[in-house]
This record gives sequence, structure tokens and C-alpha cells, in this order.
Amino acid sequence: MIQPDAKPYWNTNVARHPGILRAVPQGCGDALDVGCGDGLLARKLTDHAKRVTGIDSSPEMIARAREFAVGNPQLAFVEGDFLTADLPTESYDFICSVATVHHMDFASALTRMRELLRPGGTLVVVGLARDASPADRAVTLAAAPIVRIVKVLRRAHGPDGMPAAHPQMGYGQVRTTARLLLPGVRYRRHLLRRYSLTWQKPAGC
Repeated sequence: MIQPDAKPYWNTNVARHPGILRAVPQGCGDALDVGCGDGLLARKLTDHAKRVTGIDSSPEMIARAREFAVGNPQLAFVEGDFLTADLPTESYDFICSVATVHHMDFASALTRMRELLRPGGTLVVVGLARDASPADRAVTLAAAPIVRIVKVLRRAHGPDGMPAAHPQMGYGQVRTTARLLLPGVRYRRHLLRRYSLTWQKPAGC
């Protein structure tokens, strides 16, 4: 249940929400949103999971997320560093993260998500990377007019106070590291300057 003052908005991160929600496994019990911000995606996840936990290091964002979640027993929010927070190992059927892993050590973040995911569970990461090669720059330049038009038409904006950071890893580094840590991961680069990683943890792990 979204509170009336939690007004909807759209931006290039929110654009990935439908794909993330489609990846939630049927019968999902516990879901975790890493870098939940004001809780928009976490609130959407309550239609697909019995219990949803959001974690973010920003006190302002967590305060806002908790305010919007008043009266919804499915939602819980944790303020803290995802890499060190006290979260139960192998306890989540679904873990997602949007535009957050570039704020952390990438390998450490993926390793932690892998550890927290239940065997058979699904992980979806949407992230940002930098153009580290001529091919990367060519793709970005080709997409730039479309990105600008879409942002204008959709009146792209987001909540004030969201922490920002420039990505340090290139797309190739992201793909190589993810494939090493998450064997069988599906990597995709998306038009609106995002990539996604989708991985199912083997049932025997």
C-alpha cells in the first residue's frame, strides 16, 4: 500500500523496475532491495513477495522510505552499510539493487548478495558503468539523442537528496567480474545508460 504523499516519478532507474518485478520468483517469501532509496521499488515488490526489506546507508532516504511505508506490515527498512549490516545469510528468495553497486566495492557487493541469497533464489542488479573503450563511447553517443528525448517526454526526475557517485568500472570490467563471481549470469547493456545482471543461485549451493 503506497501512501498518498509518495508521489510516483520516473527516471532511468525507475525504467528498469518492470523488468526487475518480472524476475521475482513465484511464491517469493523474502525479498531484499539493496540501496532502496525512498523505498519506491520496495513498495512495488510487496505485490510480488510476502516480506520486503530495504537497506540504504542514507538516513534521509530511509526516513522517507519508512514514512511512506507506514501501515504496511510487509515492509521493513534498515539504515546501514550493506557490506557490514547484520542481515541473515541465505535468507532471501529475491535480491535486487538499482544504481547502487557503483557506490561500493563491486566484487564485495556481488559476493555479499550471493551469500544472502537462498539456493534457487534470483538476483537482479541494475547498474552504471563508465565508457572505457571506443566501442563503449560509440554506443553511448548513438543512444544519446534517444535518451534525451525519452527523458523530456517522461519528465524524468527523482527524489531530492539521493546520493550520487561516478562509476569507476567500465562495462567490460563489470561483465568479466560478474561472470567470475556469478557463473551463468546474464549480462545486458540497456539503452538508457544502464546494464543489468540476472542470476539464479544454483539449488545445491
